[in-house]
Amino acid sequence: MMKALMSKTPGGPDSLSLENIAEPVPGKGEVRIAVKAVGLNFPDLLIIRDLYQFKPPRPFAPGSELSGIVESTGEGVTQLKAGDRVLAFSGWGGLAEQVVVPESRISRIPDQMPFEDAAAFMMTYGTSYHALKDRAGLGLGQTLLVLGASGGVGLAAVELGKILGARVLAAASSEDKLQTALDAGADDGLVYPLGEINKKELSTRFKELCGKSGADVIYDPVGGDYSEPALRAIAWEGQFLVVGFPAGIAKLPMNLPLLKACSVTGVFWGAAVERNPAQHAEATAELFDFYLKGKVKPKVEVMQGLENAAAALEKLSQRKVQGKLVVSLG
Repeated sequence: MMKALMSKTPGGPDSLSLENIAEPVPGKGEVRIAVKAVGLNFPDLLIIRDLYQFKPPRPFAPGSELSGIVESTGEGVTQLKAGDRVLAFSGWGGLAEQVVVPESRISRIPDQMPFEDAAAFMMTYGTSYHALKDRAGLGLGQTLLVLGASGGVGLAAVELGKILGARVLAAASSEDKLQTALDAGADDGLVYPLGEINKKELSTRFKELCGKSGADVIYDPVGGDYSEPALRAIAWEGQFLVVGFPAGIAKLPMNLPLLKACSVTGVFWGAAVERNPAQHAEATAELFDFYLKGKVKPKVEVMQGLENAAAALEKLSQRKVQGKLVVSLG
């Protein structure tokens, strides 16, 4: 038997319960991992409320991103063996002592990478690298505006934007969050309000920040009422990247893309990984190289133990986290 934090009915983090369940057995093409750390992400909050695009049958454990050690492998697994240090993208099931994941969703991690960094790495940097490089084609000398710039994907976008040669502008909801983004390499930024928003006023501030030419690429993992003011600051033929919407799904006036000849571009990294595993493998190697050279470094807040995982998810829901919140299983 093993311990797992289970969702039995739809609800918030307080609906989860720590249970003893049977250890999973890897099937064909699958790998069982002894979980060492789990990175928490906004979709984990959606999936337990039945608000995510995937609805696993209950009971299930949330937790889509994890790191650990390979315990055993199923038939047909050729690239991994017991004892390998790995990170994995499981979709769900991660908040448990063991998890079974298809081999295709697992990557070995460098020996120098702690499990906590590994659990905070791939969804944030993978999403942001796919968004900026593959979807937007961000290049040298362009201007990148990052909303939610102190969160996990936001900080990754700041760091990767600088690596790709952009002028990076950060937007965050408090002075200390903005300072976190500036410390990560952002060139300038602003603090936007929480709660009720004056869209016209915020649009003016975004335009002043971005300058006369506007932002070539806008990275939006926030959504809600923040998206339209940011879009109004976009450059001619710019790219507006839809990454997430913890503030709600934005309603955009469709005359704006016409007036700026800009593109509103969706970013679904998980599906992209499934559809193009070769591209994902190449990006993973590049990201690990950035990490080993010290060009990127996840900002990680660690909470210890599965017994504290529900509280960690509640903290994430309140948007009190800078960088990535990770549950360590030791």
